[in-house]
Amino acid sequence: MAGISGQGTIRALNRAPLAGRYPASVAISLLGLCPFIVLTTAFTLTEKSVIAGLHTTTLMAMLSDALANAAYAFGAVTGADLILRIPQRWLFIGCEAVFTIGSLLSASASGMAVFMLGRVLQGFTTGIMLVVGLPPLVTSYGSGKLPLSAMYTNLGLFGMVTLGPVAGGVASGYHSWRLLFAAIGALGVCGMLTGLLAYRYNPAPAPAIGFDVTAVPLAFAGTFLPFFAVTWLSVGGFTSAGFLAPLLTGMGALFALVVIQFFKAEALMPVRPISHTLPVVGIGTAMIGGATFVVFLELIVVYMTMVTGTPPIVAGGLLAPMLIGIAAGAWLFMRMLPSRWLPVLVLSGLGVIAAAGAMLLGLHRGDAMALVPVVAVLLGFGAGGAVAPGLFMAGFSVPSSRIGPTFALVELLRSEAAFILAPVLEYVAVVSVGTLSGGIHLATGVTFGLLVIIAPMLLGVLLLGGAGPHPPDLDTWLEGEKIAYDSPRIAAAIRGR
Repeated sequence: MAGISGQGTIRALNRAPLAGRYPASVAISLLGLCPFIVLTTAFTLTEKSVIAGLHTTTLMAMLSDALANAAYAFGAVTGADLILRIPQRWLFIGCEAVFTIGSLLSASASGMAVFMLGRVLQGFTTGIMLVVGLPPLVTSYGSGKLPLSAMYTNLGLFGMVTLGPVAGGVASGYHSWRLLFAAIGALGVCGMLTGLLAYRYNPAPAPAIGFDVTAVPLAFAGTFLPFFAVTWLSVGGFTSAGFLAPLLTGMGALFALVVIQFFKAEALMPVRPISHTLPVVGIGTAMIGGATFVVFLELIVVYMTMVTGTPPIVAGGLLAPMLIGIAAGAWLFMRMLPSRWLPVLVLSGLGVIAAAGAMLLGLHRGDAMALVPVVAVLLGFGAGGAVAPGLFMAGFSVPSSRIGPTFALVELLRSEAAFILAPVLEYVAVVSVGTLSGGIHLATGVTFGLLVIIAPMLLGVLLLGGAGPHPPDLDTWLEGEKIAYDSPRIAAAIRGR
């Protein structure tokens, strides 16, 4: 009788009355991702309030943000490992519970140690929920819903980035950063309840499989060490051991991770399957598009708050039109995803981000109020057209059963590019020339130059691959074991000759 009662309890715990309903799956994905994503760009505008509230230093505040972002990238890789052994329903619900605890720790912290712990927990659990929450939405509702699901993914990953400055500006303007973190924690509770009601129970696919002793430790070193290094720039500069040693060690670990996973027979991360033309272009676009978007956004915030003296709440409001741009980009992505023109959209998104950068080169005190909203629309549209679409170009190049680890790998690489490049160029802006205004223009020029160099290179990779425009075979891809794109090897057109 006890055994029967225990089985009944387990069945009751695994029951999800809303499982299989599309709106519930959208809610699971967005509640798992959006709260932390908002904080990644909100923190710049709330940083001074946090420093004052916790009686800490700028270095420690920057370190808390860097480690949170590192934890997000590391969590994505960890999630790809854990989903093999732990039922995803309970992994998601558990992560939402820990995310809520982390948010409340940060909201109620009286010192930096507790605040930092809370932020790391937020980032780590969100990285895991990326792998657990998105794939069911993308793969469970047929090819008819897939473009709409991709649009929601776009809004979840980068739409919330554009909302961050608005939320951060309001929190700073009303000295309510603790309320912001408490509200983020409340969203964690909503996510946990949604998971209990709607996340379908499925047994773990390989509960007896061993822990990947190479991927996860290397991912830990490849995220936390470089992110610590760029924070240390403000103390020691480019030549200090505190910057060079962790940066080189961490980047070496990341390189080793990619190489080992490429040659490993049963790889955790699908490096070999995405090492051909279309996914390389997609991943490269996501990396450079995401990185330059973050750099331009951070430089605008620094310029508005430190050069023109604009109050944070006003600066956040001037960046609010990014929401219009990202919505337009996400809608266009939805329309073009089933067509042959997705690679064109991806590269065009880079062009729009470059156009925004070109406009920023002419930014001056007198026209900042008028220019920033226009640039914000372009940045939002460019990110919506480049980053998440690039993610899906990689995802369509592996079987849909491997979409979770693929998203984890792309987000690892994108996060590395974005959250390392931005602090480096901010440091260049501060120390490179005599005035902060001149330094910001220099950093903007360097970022624009990277786009101008790398975007044509990615176009060259696409053309040299010899793949004519063709739509993805979504129905075949959703079967689970076949790819959607017929993607040629790198430089296949030249090799063919």
